[in-house]
Order: sequence, then C-alpha cells, then structure tokens
Amino acid sequence: MCGIAGLYYPATPKPVDPARIQAMADAQAHRGPDGSGVWTAPGVGLGHRRLSIIDVAGSPQPMASQDGALTVTYNGEIYNFAELRAELQASGAVFVTAGDTEVLLHGWAAWGPAMLDRLNGMFAFALHDARRQSVFLARDRLGVKPLHYVELADGAVAFASELKGLLAHPLVRRVPDIRAVEDYLAFGYVPDDACLVSGVKKLPAGHCLLIERGKPVPAPSRWWDVDFSKRATGSAKALEEELTALLREAVTSRMVSDVPLGAFLSGGVDSSAVVALMAEASRGAVRTCTIGFDESSLDERKYADEIAQRFATQHRERVVAADDFSLIDTLVHAFDEPFADASALATYRVCELAREDVTVALSGDGADEAFAGYRRYKFQAAEERMRGLVPASVRSTVFGTLGRWYPKADWAPRPLRAKTTLLALAEDGAEGYARSVGVTTPALRAALFTDAARAALGGHRAEDRYVRSMRDAPARDALDRAQYADFQHWLPGDILTKADRTSMAVSLEAREPLLDYRLVEFAAKLPVGMRLHGGQGKWLLKKAMERYLPKDILYRPKMGFVTPISAWFRGALADEAARLASSRVLAGTGWFNATTIAQLAEDHRSGRADHGRTLWQLVMLERAMARLFG
Repeated sequence: MCGIAGLYYPATPKPVDPARIQAMADAQAHRGPDGSGVWTAPGVGLGHRRLSIIDVAGSPQPMASQDGALTVTYNGEIYNFAELRAELQASGAVFVTAGDTEVLLHGWAAWGPAMLDRLNGMFAFALHDARRQSVFLARDRLGVKPLHYVELADGAVAFASELKGLLAHPLVRRVPDIRAVEDYLAFGYVPDDACLVSGVKKLPAGHCLLIERGKPVPAPSRWWDVDFSKRATGSAKALEEELTALLREAVTSRMVSDVPLGAFLSGGVDSSAVVALMAEASRGAVRTCTIGFDESSLDERKYADEIAQRFATQHRERVVAADDFSLIDTLVHAFDEPFADASALATYRVCELAREDVTVALSGDGADEAFAGYRRYKFQAAEERMRGLVPASVRSTVFGTLGRWYPKADWAPRPLRAKTTLLALAEDGAEGYARSVGVTTPALRAALFTDAARAALGGHRAEDRYVRSMRDAPARDALDRAQYADFQHWLPGDILTKADRTSMAVSLEAREPLLDYRLVEFAAKLPVGMRLHGGQGKWLLKKAMERYLPKDILYRPKMGFVTPISAWFRGALADEAARLASSRVLAGTGWFNATTIAQLAEDHRSGRADHGRTLWQLVMLERAMARLFG
C-alpha cells in the first residue's frame, strides 16, 4: 500500500518545486516506508511513498509511460491486473514491469476514463496526461482508499492520500469548519462529504475528477453506485451456490502477494469465513492473528482459537488491557480528523500484531453493510412496519409525546430503550434511521454549542445527509434504503477510514474481500428475506458458510468490541473530562458552551447520568483540533 501526493495548476503551468512535493509525500511516510519518488513538469508534480507488495523490486512510482505522455501516482491494488494486462497485450501494449501500476497507464491510453469500469480493486490515483493537458483523480467504488484535495490561493489543486499530506503545503489554510464539528458530534466521525479543515474536500467513493488546463475545477462525477432497486431470481439454493463462488473468487484474488500475507481472525462470522476460504485455497498454513482482552466479557479468543484449530492456521494472539487508552495520541496523529469509534484502539493493536509477521492482512470488513448484519437493520425494518400501520399524524402526536416523557435508558439493549424507539416511531423512516445511527442527538448538540456556533451552522444539520440518501436511494424497501445510506456514509466514513488509518499507521496493507464490488452488487439484489430472515442478519451468507463453519460460530450473538469508556471517565480519565470545560482549544473557537460541558462531566462522574461516549468524542475532538490548529 502507498501514499500519494501532488499539485496541478489548471489555469497556467507554473513551476512546481520538487521539494514541496517531497514534503507532502514524506508526511505520509508510514504509508510507504519502502521507497519514495517525485516527478515534476511545468504545472504539475506527483509524489509517492511505496509499500512494496507486488513486483517488489520493480514498479517504482511515479511511473511514466514509455513515450512520457502519461504519468501516474497510485495507492492500492488492482486484483484483476493480470487479466487486464493480458487483454491490453493482445491489443499491442508492451509492458516493462510485472506489477499492477503499469496497467493504469496502458488502460488509460486504451480506454480513457472508461478504464475504471474494468478495474476490480481498492485504489486512489492521480494520472497526468500531457497530451490532454489534464490530471485525472479517481477513487475506488466503496472508498477503501482515501484521497483529499484542496484548491489553493496560487491557483493550484493539491491532493494527498491523507490530510497530513495536504497540511505539509504552506498555502493550506488551517481554519476549522463548524459544519464538520456538527457532523462529527452527530456520528463520531467526519463524513466523506465534509472535512474539519475548511476548504479541504475528500473525493467521494466511486467518484472521479478530471481537471483540465484552462478550465475551472469541476465537481467530481460518480462512476459507480450500488443499486438496490433490482431483485435476483432463483431458488435459495441456487443463489447460495452463486454466492459461494463469488466469495471464493473475492478471497483468492486478494491472496496475490509477493510479501507475507495473513488474516485478522476475531472468531466472528465474517473473519472466520475469510480464513476458511483462504485455507481452502492455500497450500500452506494461513497466518492468522487475534487480539484478546483482559476482561472476559470482551474476549473472543476462544472462538478465534476454534477456527484456528479447525483450519490448522499458524495462529498468534496477544492479550491487551480493555482500558488501553494510552493510544489516544497515536490515534489522533493517525486519523488527523477526530475519530470517536473507540474500536479503533483494538483495530490498531491487531494491525500492530499482524505487522510483526506479515505485510498484507485480509479482514472481514463489509459483510454487515452488504448482507444486513447490524442489529439496527432489524429494528429499522420492524419500526417501518409499525409506521405503516399508524397514520403519520397519530404517530407524531402519540409516540412523540410518549417518547419525550419516557425516561432515558441508554444503558439498556435497544429493544428495551423505549424512549429511543418511541421517538423513532414519531418520525418518518429516514429521520428515524438517521438518528439511530447517530451518537448524540440534535438537542444535545444544541446544548453543547453556543449561540455563535448555532448561527454559524446556518441551518446545517448532520442527519440531513442520511435523510437525503435514503429518500433518493435506488431501492425498493426500508432495509434497502438503510443499507444504501450506510454505503454512502457509515462505511467510507467510519469502517473503512478506521481500517485504512490503523493499518497504514503500522505500514500494513489491509484487504477487504467481502467488499468485492461483485459481491456487493449481488447482495444488493437479494430479496430482503435472504438478507434479514427471522430476525437473523446475513442469512444467505451464513447458509453458504454452513459447509465450512460450525453453527456455534455462525449463529452465536454478535459480540463486537465495546470499549469501557464510561468507566474510564469515572476513573483514570475523570480529570481529563473535567478539564474539557476549561480547554483553551475548545474555548478559542467560541463554539462550545463550557457550562454544558462541565455539567456533563460532573453528572457522569457522580453517576447521575452516562455521558461516556460524548466525553470521549469531546476529548478526541479537542486533541485533534490542538494538533490541526494549534
């Protein structure tokens, strides 16, 4: 895996200082410790940091075509590069390297932007075409790999894999965006259509951007989207066989590597499925690793051990403390923007463990989004059925009133949180789901903000992006719409950002076979009952894996990693929470109500309320803002 950076002047070909490109690339050295390169020409510069995976001794970047007309800097893996290479060679292309990077050069020469439709992989790249006087930026379908860009005061467009790459350029203005703060407080991450540094943009998943000399910088264009509007036909058995074939191909295509390769193994359905298929395709023992916790209620090692023994993997495990908050500053540096999904702590530790033995690791990320594995999908489907039985006017009046008066019980399982359910039923499905995926309510955010912050927001509300996505979704059903919205926001903003930043922080390449776009397109067409059946998510996926995995793995309750952050803020981090109210970083923005923050910290410390997640968000926000803005 790699880090990329660059500059392009669309108005006039100003000189580009190679040292500036080098500095932007070197700010991301963790993404590519094995090599670096810079290429410049009038009006353009490309930089690269390399983590060597394929064609280790060759394929240096930035890479130019033999005639010098095309130059590319690229982060990712094209899993079908061998097939594309053969097709291009049959048409007369001559390759001089053995890797996948050169496929992009010949592919662009042959097919132009239509090349993207042929690529199966995870990628973000910038390709300069001297003949067309253009730079083409592209990001993979699901957003596995990141790409940030910004228009600078001197007319340049700067781009980099990570925000820290852009911030290495002195003309990037470090001004916080209040709308991104609202979004972060709502969801616990800054979505891909926002950035905490005002003016910086993220190229959305499945989008590309063609910047041409002499023309204004256009908006990105979508080149791929997941479509839930169609339904597959055929028996459950036939669809199960089709799914199994797609799973095998997705896993085996991601096992191509010239460096040591392994897998994360939690003992859950998804990682166990990946390991099972790797073992089937591998001649030797699959290398696996898992993290255990010193708190038994969080520890899944016995399930991981069961799978490791079943498939005779070369297994490694490590026990870490459940209160492993020593990584806070490490994560703040890795993510740049604030990121409050506390499972990032465990993800970093398992990446750290894997990197001791391998350079590439396959993960089980993506199956919950593709095959409806989250419990919230079940609740959303049930609530939508209820909404269909009661007129909207009655729901708003009756359920809304009951919900406002019902006591809050965030500690309870979702089915027992009547307040949450009643308030959700009072709204339409899109509004209800938008709030269900949130971390803080609009009311709490309003209390945290000052009058100046609320005025600066200008009516911006974080949940609106979810509402728009669900209402405009290419979908037939409430479950379709919820999954579609998660593909647009939650998956790239939280899950894939977490996987990319934690793995890249330790120079490890993570691959997600369950997000192969063919698998995702197949899952989106499945009848609702083959995704969510009898309250069981991922139904067809589990049926397909019954030939490989024991039922105690397939059908045990979903566990996940739950960090005991509430306990932290009544113990070791209690003073940290109290200090937030007097933070110069937060106070300096003029956006935060110190009295509200102090009350949250005191109520939590005394046990009168549970504000652990909100306090964790504020701690991560304060530290990120201190790092970004001083």
